[in-house]
Order: sequence, then structure tokens, then C-alpha cells
Amino acid sequence: MKVAKDKVVLISYELEVDGKIMDKTTAEQPLDYIHGRKMLIQKLEDRLEGLQEGESFSLSVSPEDGYGVYDPSKITVLPKSAFEIEGVLHDELLIVGRIIPMLNQMGDVVQGTVLEVEADSVKMDFNHPLAGKTLNFTGKVESVRDATEEELSHHCCGKHGKCGHHHEEGHECKCGGHHEEGHECHCGGHHEEGEECKCGCHNED
Repeated sequence: MKVAKDKVVLISYELEVDGKIMDKTTAEQPLDYIHGRKMLIQKLEDRLEGLQEGESFSLSVSPEDGYGVYDPSKITVLPKSAFEIEGVLHDELLIVGRIIPMLNQMGDVVQGTVLEVEADSVKMDFNHPLAGKTLNFTGKVESVRDATEEELSHHCCGKHGKCGHHHEEGHECKCGGHHEEGHECHCGGHHEEGEECKCGCHNED
């Protein structure tokens, strides 16, 4: 069966950026997604289109076609009160280089990187961590099948409830959104060190 619209596709892959492996899945724990539902970066979906189960793939995705060029306007200074959870400031979150999921005034989850911590404020970078980077994918199509009606109606995260890797801009389940100018952010809370913020889907195996 070929990769085509509304097929459930499982892929193993490695993502190399600037000579380092930034992300990977395996044949035992592949990424699953529904093709043609804007769950992946468009260039990656385009490359997978028409491939058969067992076929390998590789491609490079420019910043413009990936997570965008780096935008200095997405650096902003927030008051420390924005990092309060139920009225309590969690200073342990405020570590330079740490990625913190937050909520803007629209209720969207946005991903910010701590740049500087001052006495009363925190400088945050709301560019995607891979903004401005060329993405180099290599991988293999592990399986292809028809999606069920239930999967098509609940297609956000795939059958494992994962925040699928490398969603297309504007369709990201994981904390990869963009901070809008003038939208106050608040810490989403409950984010453990090294843990990805989940999108809130509750699909079961």
C-alpha cells in the first residue's frame, strides 16, 4: 500500500540539524500520523507521498519550509508573575536555556526558551527551537494502512496519543506555537525537566 491521503503511516527516522541528531524514532517505536491532515511539515509529507511500505527516504528542509527564519521580534521580557502557578512563583522553572510551555491570552500553548532571569523579569525567546535551521531527515516507511473512521475524526495525535513530531506550521500539537505581540503568557505548569509538553490529547492504543 502506498502513502496517500487519509492513510495511517508509521515511519522511523532521524533528524539531523547542524551535524547533531536532534530527534529520532525507531522501527519498534515509530512515529504514526494520518497522511494529508497537515500533521507533519508539508515538505516531509510531500516527500513521503506515494512511497511504499519498506521504502527509505531522505530530504533537507529549508528554514522557510520548516520552522521559519529566526525572528528577533519574538524575544520578549515578561514579569516574573507570569510564571506563577496558582499564585505561587516557581523559581525552579527559571533556568537559562530551559524551554517552558506557557499559555497566551488566546489560550494557546506557546514554547519559550529562558534567555535571562532578572530580579523582577524574565527574557524569553518564543521562536521555535529549530527556527532558522535546515532540517535533514533520513528514514523509512514502516507501514501504511487505511485510517478508521474514529481515527479520522480524532486525528490530532495519532493512535498513541503522541504529540507528533515536526508538525506543519500552525498545526503543531506540541508546544511549538508562536507568541503574539501583546499576548501575555502564563506558565502552563506541571512541566518536568526533560519532559515534552503534551498537547492534551488522550488517544489510547
